[in-house]
Amino acid sequence: MKKTILLFAFFTAVSWGWAQEGYQIKVTLKPFTQGYLYLGHHFGSKQYIIDSVALNVASEVVFSGKEKLQGGVYMVIFPAKNGWFEMLVDKAQHFAVTADTSDIIGNTKFTGSPDNDLFQEYQKTAQQKGKAIYALQSQLKEKPGRPDSAKIKAEIIKLNDEMTQYREQYIRAHPDNLLAAIFRVLQEPKVPEASKHPGGKYDSTFAYQYYKQHYWDGVSFTDERLVRTPVFEPKLQRYFNNVLIQQPDTLIKAADKMLDASEPNKEMFKFLLSTLTEKYINPTYMGQDAVFVNLFERYYAPGKADYWLNEKYRKAVFDRAYSVMANLIGEKAADMNMVDTLGKSRTLYSINAPYTVICFWDPTCGHCQKEVPKLDSLFQNKWKAQGVQIYGVMTDGGKAAWMNFIHEHRLKGWNHVYQLPEVKDAEYAAGKPGYKQLFDVYQTPILYLLDRNKNIIAKKLNYEQLDDLLQMKIKNAKM
Repeated sequence: MKKTILLFAFFTAVSWGWAQEGYQIKVTLKPFTQGYLYLGHHFGSKQYIIDSVALNVASEVVFSGKEKLQGGVYMVIFPAKNGWFEMLVDKAQHFAVTADTSDIIGNTKFTGSPDNDLFQEYQKTAQQKGKAIYALQSQLKEKPGRPDSAKIKAEIIKLNDEMTQYREQYIRAHPDNLLAAIFRVLQEPKVPEASKHPGGKYDSTFAYQYYKQHYWDGVSFTDERLVRTPVFEPKLQRYFNNVLIQQPDTLIKAADKMLDASEPNKEMFKFLLSTLTEKYINPTYMGQDAVFVNLFERYYAPGKADYWLNEKYRKAVFDRAYSVMANLIGEKAADMNMVDTLGKSRTLYSINAPYTVICFWDPTCGHCQKEVPKLDSLFQNKWKAQGVQIYGVMTDGGKAAWMNFIHEHRLKGWNHVYQLPEVKDAEYAAGKPGYKQLFDVYQTPILYLLDRNKNIIAKKLNYEQLDDLLQMKIKNAKM
């Protein structure tokens, strides 16, 4: 008899296990009785729809699938796609939710999902505190100099502190929950008070270093659930945009540390690598393309991203890397085998000057037609006397148009050059990269600034920015 009971319990457990495979989420959302409800989730700064089901007359749908959903913050999206409510999907993936658009937070109830019960409590608390803070802020805005403004500001601080304490208590009580992981992302480092700084007084360098070093405290780079939340990517972007010093070496070190920590989790590693690639493949600031080259050499080239790369993405990354890696700031510029207007050899390295400006331009390009004469004016009135030389490379447009533009605009004193077709063909036949690839020339005009040894000082600045940098270099050299 005992054996029979044990066998019954075993088969019951097996049956229940099969019943709990995949996901099944029953949603009742009033007042909708027709159309479709959509199931979506956050992914970084974007949102994606993954399922849709037609509503019945009782305002019900059931989202279901054979495979479990990846953990994260999910959304039930209204039929017109003009709104949604959020819920947590993690371990429990068989549950029900009833909601009403008249008061989503107040009227939403979950069955079979303790995590979402706690999430609802938090949302109600956050809504209550948020309304109170907004009301107090409105009072200050209406009468900025009111006599009780200090009291109102203190109350706002108190309410914010209460929310912080709420999140901290939740983390202690439910350390493994998805909401606790989200709260850790939202936490801000608490810089020690001034008396605890070196020397017992406020030290801005210490405060900055402390903030930076503790920015990611408690956040796991192997927790892939964070990828499907609306809070992780903004924190990531703020870290690289505002917290870190915008120097390539600093950014590279931070990116490597983060990516190396995430490698055990393929989903997080993929997200971080693709996000940082998108950020630095065409960076905002000059010189930060070195971050992308490092990503390429450390992760893409050795094949660490092959498990998720499609052919189109792979080609874009590899082509871009080969275009950028030859012209990084501080590296020697590649020599160029060019001829002048008379057909005589005039290579880049034949130029002897303390500074050389390379101008890649096309006489038929409308932007070049406006910018090149301005560049020449700067050269004639300032740079020439400072010993600066211009190596002007005609990229396209034809020799006749090129010569006409030079004469018409009196571009005197330049080293005007272009590449002979047979030289271009010979480089291609030999499998050598052309100058357009070596200098990443895919639009015109493009300017480079080189020092006496042909090291790249600056690139892709406009002529005014380049002049500012050049004058600073000349001034510092005289000191």
